[in-house]
Amino acid sequence: MARKYFGTDGIRGLANSGAMTSEVAMKVGMAAGSLFTNGHHRHRVVIGKDTRLSGYMLESALVTGFTAVGMDVLQLGPMPTPAVAMLTRSLRADLGVMISASHNPYSDNGIKLFGPDGYKLSDETELAIEKLIDSDSSDLLVGTDKLGRAKRIKSTAARYVEFAKRTLPRNIQFDGIRVVIDCANGAAYKVAPEALWEMGAEVIAIGVEPNGFNINKDCGSTEPEALCHKVREMRADIGIALDGDADRVLIADENGRIIDGDQIMAVVAESWLERGQLTAGGVVATIMSNLGLERYLASLKLSMPRTDVGDRYVVEHMRKHGYNVGGEQSGHIILSDFTTTGDGLVTAMQILAVVVNSGKPVSEVCNRFDPVPQFMENVRYSVPRPLEKKRVREAIKEGRSRLGNTGRLVIRPSGTEPVIRIMGEGDDEKLVRSVVKDIAAVVQEIAA
Repeated sequence: MARKYFGTDGIRGLANSGAMTSEVAMKVGMAAGSLFTNGHHRHRVVIGKDTRLSGYMLESALVTGFTAVGMDVLQLGPMPTPAVAMLTRSLRADLGVMISASHNPYSDNGIKLFGPDGYKLSDETELAIEKLIDSDSSDLLVGTDKLGRAKRIKSTAARYVEFAKRTLPRNIQFDGIRVVIDCANGAAYKVAPEALWEMGAEVIAIGVEPNGFNINKDCGSTEPEALCHKVREMRADIGIALDGDADRVLIADENGRIIDGDQIMAVVAESWLERGQLTAGGVVATIMSNLGLERYLASLKLSMPRTDVGDRYVVEHMRKHGYNVGGEQSGHIILSDFTTTGDGLVTAMQILAVVVNSGKPVSEVCNRFDPVPQFMENVRYSVPRPLEKKRVREAIKEGRSRLGNTGRLVIRPSGTEPVIRIMGEGDDEKLVRSVVKDIAAVVQEIAA
């Protein structure tokens, strides 16, 4: 069944427009709240958000919707997405909500929902919520004596910091390590620097002055140039770049060179393999992960099953088959021994633990394999379903034929914005680049 509101990562769009109005948010609260109100106990939902200006509007609307159907609301304030997932379980809530558009600009916002187990909701549950959103909302209202209450709680930041620290091996300290952390002016601007400082690191924090408009702007994991510059300027040992809701992370080595999610997964997987902690004999990645990672894991006799793009698909495969490490090249890493979703801070701390134990520089620790040349073109579109157009299909077919068995092509629409992503990789760099650009040119011509 086609979805009206939910995409690959909750509901997302331009704030105060379409699905991101206060009216829709209130209906989401009513629909989700009524669906997760079962039994006679006082039901509760936790709501976190990032630092976007529109978060105030959406939070108020969600609180209205949840309390109208009899749910108590615990408002966390700015808090990383993985913290919301963790606190949903820790506070024994029936539902968790994160108001964020992740790595998107401030003008967008989104609503992510977590079940009582801290995992994102299933497709079936999201469809059930969509059906209730479009139903007569007056049928969901409770009597005046059953209305929910709302309150802000302030102890949760410290709880999340302690949780993140407890994921580290015993006796690990970051004493003597100089860390630059870029919090993208987002949800982790307080908790991430605090956690690293408490572990003994010398912390240089940037992207920690949110004003409602500057989230992800020229900073964070999507634009890490400022981080790389700061690492070189401060002669830091490592740089850490989070995104707006801190469920993604990229690393910069001491030379200011960016290390992506594929290298991060390789480091964690080999470290956990050596400690006997890695389960299921492999790592779950997506169709976008580099072929070099797959070859490297194979050299360790580890498998690398691939899923569609989106952390929910990675998590689904991990849960079904017993893997405890998975993620995306973009830096969305799931370590299911600790978390139910990607956690940029926890992942970065795992990398720091390997660096400390090895006594080697980050450039050596995090350079596990040579990536196969990989190129990406993003083409915005305004016509419906451009990939179904005949000329586009022919261009893709020709591109696959040119690459043959020496490379891969992945062409897909983004799940969060009107963009076609064209990725090619292979051992012949010149050929791959040519194939990607030729397909992108055709898509551009058709889709504009």
